[in-house]
Amino acid sequence: MKRRAIVWFRSDLRLHDNEALTSALRMAEEVIPVYVFDDRIFKGKTRFGFPKTGKFRTKFILECVADLRNSLKNAGSDLVVRSGYPETILPELAREFKASWVICNRERMREEVTVQDGLEQKLWAQGVELIYTRGKMLYHTQDLPTPVHHTPDFFFQFRKENEHITPVRQPIPTPSEVHPIPQGMETGAIPSLSDFGHSPVDDNERAALQFKGGESEALKRLKYYLWESDLVKTYKETRNGLLGGDYSSKFSPWLAQGCLSPKTVYHEIKRYEQERTSNESTYWLFFELLWRDFFRLMGKKHGNRIFLKGGVQNKTMKQYRNNREMFDLWAAGKTGVPFIDANMRELNQTGWMSNRGRQNVASFLMRDLKVNWQMGAEYFESQLLDYDPCSNWGNWNYVAGVGSDPREDRYFNILTQARNYDPHGDYVKHWIPELSSVPVEKIHRPDLLSTAEKNQSGLSEYPKSVVRIDKWAH
Repeated sequence: MKRRAIVWFRSDLRLHDNEALTSALRMAEEVIPVYVFDDRIFKGKTRFGFPKTGKFRTKFILECVADLRNSLKNAGSDLVVRSGYPETILPELAREFKASWVICNRERMREEVTVQDGLEQKLWAQGVELIYTRGKMLYHTQDLPTPVHHTPDFFFQFRKENEHITPVRQPIPTPSEVHPIPQGMETGAIPSLSDFGHSPVDDNERAALQFKGGESEALKRLKYYLWESDLVKTYKETRNGLLGGDYSSKFSPWLAQGCLSPKTVYHEIKRYEQERTSNESTYWLFFELLWRDFFRLMGKKHGNRIFLKGGVQNKTMKQYRNNREMFDLWAAGKTGVPFIDANMRELNQTGWMSNRGRQNVASFLMRDLKVNWQMGAEYFESQLLDYDPCSNWGNWNYVAGVGSDPREDRYFNILTQARNYDPHGDYVKHWIPELSSVPVEKIHRPDLLSTAEKNQSGLSEYPKSVVRIDKWAH
């Protein structure tokens, strides 16, 4: 009998630099690639009642899975698709097709670990080995100068210890052929958006970028951003932009689903530096990959504490309430503060928001509205195309002042931020068309408009601010 291995694709939806797939090809004569749409993730709710995976990310993941299946077919294989619970489905497949191994990327956060533990117990009872591999990070943890539980809690210290010392391994080559799946195996259909209760999602002409899921699109974007456009050489200057597809790399949705390997990005940056130019901007893109690794290591080190209201510091946060009324205004982009509302409307209509926007809306929800930051973090989990547990919750910890870095002063002056990053109100007018006729000097201060100006601008539909905007003017 042929030796068989199941490769369980999770957040590693690619063929390039895929340790799990490469290990399976080395160990087994037949490899069964599997993706499971976990009902808890695609049909479940968060604690505050939001869909765990909103329609934009669901669509993106469906595209990722379809692209992965196509790549595997081109390599002589296929992708087996199932829906349900991985810890139930994978042992059944292993039993039916007499697989000796199930190979997958190890995840470290609570929901994923619960699934892993359940799977491991069932496989062990069947005499099937569960083998964990790596693929989410820039660095291999065994190459780091300290064990994970000794990782510095301060990013600047982590950066200092690693950026010039710790090597970034070369990506694992893409296999030219993948062993075929067993004959007669039913591969299964890829679900549709409606199967998860979502209405169709059409391209939004206002969107910064028409994101499409999959390794093929990820590699196209990498090639475009570095080699075709040279945009990477001005990344540091443009990264805080708000409009259009070119102000930042936009790699994060593909990184989050594992369609793009961070090691591949790193080595392409290094090649670009050697062949074209090396400057502060090319370094800064690497710097962002470092932040991504740091948040993942903080998740590994501190575990479930990153999800708690008091964070890893176990702070008392009684002043921040689960104020649903204020939260709903924030989430709907109806706070009456144009810069906040524009960012939230972009998120709601596209699944995307700039990094600058994310920091501002998070600060506003917590510091100005006094709403529990966990509600915001869960809403982002539901809505964001690029949701990643460690990065999302790590960033919210950071803004809330409950993360591993104990500094608390992360309050954003929204008016100053708006004037600095949207000086002419172009972004606000793009997402809040009812403000399109407001004079530039008052676009971020609708509270200064006279009654006549409000009538002239047709502002009857735009809400009155829930906070005093003039508090930021001093």
